[in-house]
Amino acid sequence: MVGPRALFIVGPTASGKTAASLELASHARIEIVNADSRQVYRGMSVGTGKPAPAEIASVPHHLIDVAAPDERYNLARFLAEARAAIADVASRGVTSVVVGGTGQYVWGLVEGWHAPAVPPNPQLRSALAEEARLHGSEALHERLRAVDTRSAETIDPRNVRRVVRALEVWHETGAPFSRQRRKSPPGFEPVLLGIAPERAALRQRAAERVDAMLKGGWPEEVRELLSAGYGPELPSFSSVGYREVAAYVQGSATLGETAERIKSATHRLIRRQATWFKATDERIAWNADAGSLAERALATLRA
Repeated sequence: MVGPRALFIVGPTASGKTAASLELASHARIEIVNADSRQVYRGMSVGTGKPAPAEIASVPHHLIDVAAPDERYNLARFLAEARAAIADVASRGVTSVVVGGTGQYVWGLVEGWHAPAVPPNPQLRSALAEEARLHGSEALHERLRAVDTRSAETIDPRNVRRVVRALEVWHETGAPFSRQRRKSPPGFEPVLLGIAPERAALRQRAAERVDAMLKGGWPEEVRELLSAGYGPELPSFSSVGYREVAAYVQGSATLGETAERIKSATHRLIRRQATWFKATDERIAWNADAGSLAERALATLRA
């Protein structure tokens, strides 16, 4: 494969991807490219598990805090900016390490996807979202299946936002979304390393992480966002927990209820991530924890 090598650290939420990347950075000259679809937003740090300011300062990071909470950030923009970042890092003789659990972003880079550059149609999106609310997400998904079977097969019916996007592209262009998402060589050699903790341990770690976030300033962060005019209706608030914390801040839920709802949502997210990063995928070299992945990544860089 032509081009510089780029490492990818993938895996489910709370598996230790950030810790692995920072450990690697303490032993090798790397720069980190974020592939988490929510860490791109400014002012949304605690609830997205964003690295601490000191950690970000310790090694160059790309695609963190690049969008306002009310700014749309989509796959097409991510692919353009991530490819530019990887090329820039390589031009300086440094290895990029792409870190994140957003499967669409990771595979879009690895497989060289080219997402349709179709601007959003707010009126159409609102109408489709309302249709899903009234008739259910399955009904909207069947509507997609009728015009774009391939996209329907790869998009979870519960992911209304992605179903709406696929229908939007078809409506605006007259061509199926799946047909327009072509592929080409990525321009770099991807090396994928994954973290796959034991299931019960990951579930416990994810729950403890939620409790730590709620004690570590998440409600205050959401209160600041609301005060600045950023509301729960924004796509950025679809990140796990933000709407739940907003409900707590606004007095419609207790802290205990909020914690349990976020933990349930986090466990659902982990299950969805497992469909993107399969244990049987031979392209991914799996590791039991962050430490073993960092060791393997360092050996890969030195090979």
